[in-house]
Amino acid sequence: MAIDVRIPTILRTYTDGAKAVPGSGDTLADLFTDLETRHSGIQERIVEEGQLRRFINVYLNDEDVRFLDGITTKLSDGDVVTILPAVAGGMY
Repeated sequence: MAIDVRIPTILRTYTDGAKAVPGSGDTLADLFTDLETRHSGIQERIVEEGQLRRFINVYLNDEDVRFLDGITTKLSDGDVVTILPAVAGGMY
């Protein structure tokens, strides 16, 4: 099963600068485990204690996985997973 994973700039140090990498897995949790086998250190930046980190947004085919089944969201061949760090801060 081939899944296209879009990587944000801040995590590209783990993917040798690649904007997108292939992955596989039946769920998001499986996908992140698969990514870790080829891109050491990336999983801990996305997952904490078995859940998505608070300030990391993950989209499956443009849908926020927090409104699906979170890290247990099922994946299918050809899916696109986008990882985005939340943006906050600034002056008021």
